[in-house]
Amino acid sequence: MTTSTAPTAPVLEIRGLTKRYGANTAVDDLTFTCEPGSVTGFLGPNGSGKSTTLRILTALAQADAGQALIGGVPYRALENPARTIGVMLDARALHGGRTGLESLRMAALAVGVPAHRADAVLAQVGLEGAGRKRVSGYSYGMRQRLGIGMALIGDPSVLVLDEPANGLDPEGIRWMRHLLRSFAEAGGTVLLSSHQLREVEATVDRLVVISEGRLVREGTLEELTVATGTRVSPLEPAALRRALEKHGIAYEQPSPQQFIVSLAPEDMGRLALREQIVL
Repeated sequence: MTTSTAPTAPVLEIRGLTKRYGANTAVDDLTFTCEPGSVTGFLGPNGSGKSTTLRILTALAQADAGQALIGGVPYRALENPARTIGVMLDARALHGGRTGLESLRMAALAVGVPAHRADAVLAQVGLEGAGRKRVSGYSYGMRQRLGIGMALIGDPSVLVLDEPANGLDPEGIRWMRHLLRSFAEAGGTVLLSSHQLREVEATVDRLVVISEGRLVREGTLEELTVATGTRVSPLEPAALRRALEKHGIAYEQPSPQQFIVSLAPEDMGRLALREQIVL
C-alpha cells in the first residue's frame, strides 16, 4: 500500500486538558504528545475520558481548561481540517441510506478533493466489492472500514481513530495494523484509542494510559513492559487479570500465580485496593 502522506506531519499536543460535566471530572489536567512517524496508543477503560479528549481535540466539545493542538493550533483554526487530520469517532453514525461509494464521494466533495479519490479509498479499505451496497446493510466491521475511509478521504497527515478495532475480524485487525504502520512509516501522526492493550500492542510505538481522566503511564511499549514493573502474586489470578485488562495496564504472567505489572508498587497497591484484590 502506498500513501502520499507528507513527511512533516503535525505534532498533536494535549496540554493540561480538563473537562467537567457537573460534579463529574471527565478529563483531569491531561498532558501528552503524539509525534510524526509514530502510532500512539491511547489506552484506558470505558469511561476513562478517552472519547471526551478526542472530542475536544476535534472541536466537538470545549475544554474547561488547557489546550488540544494540531501543529500548534486548535482544530477550528485549521483552514481545511480534513486535509490535515482524518478523524473517526463513531462509525455507527454513518448515513445508512447511502452506499459506501456515495458516502466517500460526498466526503470528497466536501473537503475539496477529486471524486476519483473516493474509488481509491474504497479499494484502500477493502470495500471495493461493497461500494454500491447501502451502508445500512453493512456489518459493524464494514462500517469501521468505511469510517476509516472517511478519515482518509482528505489525504491527511494525521489520523485520530476511536476504537477502530471494534467489530473487525482477525483479518480486518491485521489489515488495520498494516494500514496504520504504513501511514506512520510514511511520516504520518497516528493517535489510536482502545480499552484493550491486546488490540493495539502489535500496532503502537508509544502508549498513553489514562484512568478516571488522569494520566497513569506514558512511554514506549518497551518502557511500559516488565523491566519497569512490579512483581505480584494475587490470591485470585483471574481477578487481577480482569482488572489489568479493564484498565488497559500492560502485564506479563511468567507463571500461573505470578504477574509482572507495568505500575509502580504504590500504584499497584492502589489498584488492588480499589478492585478489592488480595496480593
